[in-house]
Amino acid sequence: MLKPFIPLAKKPGFFLMLALVGCTSTQPQQTASTDTGAAPTIIEELKQPLDNQLLKEWTGPYGGIPAFDKMNLSDIKLAMEQGMEMHLREIDAITANTAAPTFENTIVPYEKAGEALGRAMIYYGIWGSNLSTPEFRKIQAELAPKISEFRSKISQNTQLFERIKAVYDQSLKSPLAADQQRTVQLIHEEFAMEGAGLDQAAKQRYAAINKELSSLYTSFANNTLADEEKYITYITKDQLSGLPESFVKAAAKAAADNGKPGQYAITNTRSSMDQFLTYSDNRTLREKVWNTYYSRGDNGDANDNNQNITKILQLRDERVKLLGYDTYADWRLQNRMAKNPANAMNLMESVWPAALARVKEEVKDMQAVANASGAKITIAPWDYRYYAEKVRKKKYALDSDEVKQYLQLENLTQAIFYTAGELFNFSFKPVPAGSVPVYHEDVKVWEVTDKTTGAHIGLWYLDPFARQGKRSGAWASQYRSFSTFDGKKTVLASNNSNFVKPAPGDPVLVSWDDATTFFHEFGHALHFLASNVKYPTLNGGVRDYTEFQSQLLERWLSTDRVINQFLKHHKTGQPMPASLVAKIKKASTFNQGFSTTEFLGSALMDLKYHTVKDPTGLNPDTFERETLKALGMPKEIVMRHRSPHFTHVFSGEGYAAGYYGYLWADVLTSDAAEAFEEAPGGFYDKEVAARLVKYLFAPRNSMDPAEAYRLFRGRDAKIDALMRDRGFPVPKQSSKK
Repeated sequence: MLKPFIPLAKKPGFFLMLALVGCTSTQPQQTASTDTGAAPTIIEELKQPLDNQLLKEWTGPYGGIPAFDKMNLSDIKLAMEQGMEMHLREIDAITANTAAPTFENTIVPYEKAGEALGRAMIYYGIWGSNLSTPEFRKIQAELAPKISEFRSKISQNTQLFERIKAVYDQSLKSPLAADQQRTVQLIHEEFAMEGAGLDQAAKQRYAAINKELSSLYTSFANNTLADEEKYITYITKDQLSGLPESFVKAAAKAAADNGKPGQYAITNTRSSMDQFLTYSDNRTLREKVWNTYYSRGDNGDANDNNQNITKILQLRDERVKLLGYDTYADWRLQNRMAKNPANAMNLMESVWPAALARVKEEVKDMQAVANASGAKITIAPWDYRYYAEKVRKKKYALDSDEVKQYLQLENLTQAIFYTAGELFNFSFKPVPAGSVPVYHEDVKVWEVTDKTTGAHIGLWYLDPFARQGKRSGAWASQYRSFSTFDGKKTVLASNNSNFVKPAPGDPVLVSWDDATTFFHEFGHALHFLASNVKYPTLNGGVRDYTEFQSQLLERWLSTDRVINQFLKHHKTGQPMPASLVAKIKKASTFNQGFSTTEFLGSALMDLKYHTVKDPTGLNPDTFERETLKALGMPKEIVMRHRSPHFTHVFSGEGYAAGYYGYLWADVLTSDAAEAFEEAPGGFYDKEVAARLVKYLFAPRNSMDPAEAYRLFRGRDAKIDALMRDRGFPVPKQSSKK
């Protein structure tokens, strides 16, 4: 998942992921007098050296790097407040210019504004996602409404919008250079979508709604994290039956770390839960762990999120109605590839029946295995993974734990580097110890260079392990994005995972699904590193498109070159045998009913929530149950992210009414993968790889995604490849994306 923890700096679309901050210069540019059309200089006090460490310009090698070794939580509140004040004064300098608005005197300084605040936001995001503590959460709660007010002061700044609109209107008559035209278009669009054109009374209400929402988002996220930290299942030695040795050792370490030596901790994270439900022979404990995980934010206590959901939906609905939209989804999807809720829903409904049909087959197979073993049960949600694993072994003689022995994190890291080298011509080299500050001892850093020229591309940070205060899941972030309009800025990219940390001296072995996710998130990092745009705004993304590049990179995990070179047994060093590879490929469509249905359950629910005409008083528990029943959700499966902990949708707006985007992107992914499969060089075909980088990675958002895909593929994507990939029937009438 693309991590949206950098939610502001230069854009008014603050609820979207912004990967533009962290530029290395804090000093305002000296400009000519206003009769040249340039913006006036920033007021003198903004030129003074910054005392707060979190605002200071990044120094050191690689174009400047974050001073993670000097982070002090006591600095963050003041840094954020000072940074916001500085940014607003930079905006004032733009609006104070009496010259006619131009790209150079309005858009360029707008792109430059907020650099110091952007740096503070990097640290703020690190604490929020990787190092959260009760102390930080108090600060976060205090800052959330202030950040919202700050955002509104920019997004609803009438004078600023008038200047931007003037540049935009003029560009329609006399087009600018292509990248400038796209930049102006995107900035104008975001201001318009954030209510810049409303009357004063509506603007005030719009800002008040955003302020309240910001606090609700913070509360939702922190409630979820609190339940992940609070509800840990501890078991004893006599309850370990079926669990792999590597998991047992990691669980023992987790228990010891939590002050319970001699016991075994099943932490309330997906990686831990998933493994336990797959292998544990203890059905009673499986049910307990399942309930603990899927009831996050839904325990009727101080961390319950149901009321937050109701308030969030009501406020979102009120806000978009101020703009004249029927529903939140209509507003949200207007600038996505789907364009409207109907198109997104049509895609999901075209896949849903095939997924449900497959679930019935899977449950039938699992029930047969359970019956044959003498278990007098009916398959329940906490049984699905356990019996699916037994069916996998029976049908394909494929043991997931056997596969794990060849999936060592260290080797997988080399595998993603190899893939990046073959496709992007990138080289990864560990930086000298201590030369780049990190915020935790687990974090490792590599320098990325061009294999041919040796030119510096950027740095890649990896934070692989779960720990107290780190939110669950896996994500990618960037601390600095590429741009050239104000001097070349190189990339600082990060991948964050939640692998279970092993006992000292043991290897980190992961599941095939976790290995796939590792490749996926690295795809986001490559999207950052491959960027070749001039203006920061063009580094943004279209949500139902930005998952495409990362989902596509997953395909290289199962290529012969990666398997033969990097998937080696952690003890013998021998490559994964051809017989095991054949089993994996033969079973590639196994359990697609489960994975597709649990995802679509969440994606459909997200869109259903956001197409309700009037959500006033909506009861999330009732709405979730009734909606899933109407959809025919199988009783053996729960949606991947139940509403009370659906942080993609309710802890911010990046994926709100947009969780479908993973499926939309997967249509592109499957279709693009077939372009490689059809090429002479397969997944390492140089010509197709060159088109991949040129049209699908390097441009970022500097061109329309649909046009970019057509340039790569020569046509629009079709759903056929997706259905084939999942082993579903291909529709008679092929739909296009």
